[in-house]
Amino acid sequence: MISLPSGTRIWLAAGMTDMRRGFDGLASIVQEKLAADPFAGHIFVFRGRRGDLVKLLWWDGDGLCLFAKRLERGRFIWPQASEGSVHLSGAQLSMLLEGIDWRRPSRTGQPERAA
Repeated sequence: MISLPSGTRIWLAAGMTDMRRGFDGLASIVQEKLAADPFAGHIFVFRGRRGDLVKLLWWDGDGLCLFAKRLERGRFIWPQASEGSVHLSGAQLSMLLEGIDWRRPSRTGQPERAA
């Protein structure tokens, strides 16, 4: 995994995105629909209609980076909202990219006693 500079925020674009879009098309969505700066160094995550493909747009300081991931089985968990954005933590992004429900992760167990 590529390490991100401290202070990098992760924004998930609610709703569905046309996955035929590339660098410029996704950057224009960030500017127009999300009212954010695609060159601020934050990560913007987009999902296709079928739900098995995501694209991440990130300005690394030298240029735009576009990463894509397609799940062979299952779908990426996405918020119900049809517009706007949702802030994710790095851990939530990792879960999202693994196909895990990042909204309500469940703990494997609670300690019953301390010793």
